[in-house]
Amino acid sequence: MKVYIDSYGCTFNKADGQIMAGVLNDNNIDLVDNIEDADVIIVNTCYVKLPTENKIVYKIQQLQEKFPEKKIIVGGCMVEIDPEKLDAIGPNCSWIGPHQLNKAADVVTQTYCGEVVREYGLSKESKVGVSKVTDDSLIHIIQICEGCLGACTFCCTRFARGPLNSYPIADIVEEARQAIENGACEIQLTAQDTAAFGKDTGEKLSDLIKEVANLKGDFRVRVGMMHPKNILGDVDEIVDAIKQPKVYNFIHLPIQSGSDKVLKEMRRGHSVDQYVDIVNKFKSRIPDLTLATDIIVGYPTESDDDFTKTVELLNEVKPSLIHLSKYQHRKGAISSSLKEIPPKTMKERSKFLSEIKSEITMKENEVLLDSYQNVLVLEKGSKGGFIAKTDSYIPVIVDDVDLGDFVRVKITHATATYLKGIVE
Repeated sequence: MKVYIDSYGCTFNKADGQIMAGVLNDNNIDLVDNIEDADVIIVNTCYVKLPTENKIVYKIQQLQEKFPEKKIIVGGCMVEIDPEKLDAIGPNCSWIGPHQLNKAADVVTQTYCGEVVREYGLSKESKVGVSKVTDDSLIHIIQICEGCLGACTFCCTRFARGPLNSYPIADIVEEARQAIENGACEIQLTAQDTAAFGKDTGEKLSDLIKEVANLKGDFRVRVGMMHPKNILGDVDEIVDAIKQPKVYNFIHLPIQSGSDKVLKEMRRGHSVDQYVDIVNKFKSRIPDLTLATDIIVGYPTESDDDFTKTVELLNEVKPSLIHLSKYQHRKGAISSSLKEIPPKTMKERSKFLSEIKSEITMKENEVLLDSYQNVLVLEKGSKGGFIAKTDSYIPVIVDDVDLGDFVRVKITHATATYLKGIVE
């Protein structure tokens, strides 16, 4: 019996795929890299955005048509968020929800034998210290908690991931230590909201980051997305943690809108001024900080004035990385009851913000021209060369290096999304 796992979506979901692979490997079930060689296909779904949903639905339908002899198991967020649609498009598919990964071997075995097995529902099963199988030995993902404390009106992911469940710092540090000993040189601490970590257990994100960063070895730590409202009580401590030499000078701090009115209607739990204050505290103490943020374009209640405030905010804080998403209704999300703004308005606003985004990120990267940067080489480029990351987590294309190297480069070229450099 051979199994192919096809994972979509965020870093957290990618780690779920690695855990399923680990469970199968521990049970002597063969994993294959080619879908044609598989007897069973696991589609580890993402459901955060409508285009992703459409892609997932098409994929499941296509697999059933193209490989009618193969067994299909659907995992990931779709299982918990939209079981009705999943049952309609794949009535003969088995399911494994994101909280039931430890049952992967049983689900695969029974499905291979012709049964339709559906394991789903929430659990408190820890995802730290379990077996994982990955195709990248240099980057190790650790899920520090699952679920969130938010009630954002536009989000459906929270229905799949459930309430906050933080894992013990000691377990996370031990997994990181073992990964580093096994050759990992980048530790990614991930969650739906890393800033929520420990708020259910009394532990703190800042303490976790510091403990991981103080492990022996040559490596870097990347801290995943932080919800602004959950940083508010611990800003100074988290800044201190990010300043650790082995931690990337990088934060992913989504704002979603520059309008207090829209933020309130989104139930984000923080104001624009609070967000700017957090950013200023980070930038004042970490001058070479890379700030990534998320913007939802065209939330149903977004007026022209609200949109203008978003543009003004971006020009004020100048994020180095901006993720833009056009608003679209999501299954079960509160905002799905609202009337969407006209498509023409949505298109115009999205186009305008895309241009602003390119201008801001281009200028941010051009500042680094002719500078010298320490970089960590992490992967081969799809078009040649290697992709490395600066200490501020900015991608640099470089030649004549080896994977896992820490090297010093001179930046020779800048685009809105990456840099190019030569080894000094």
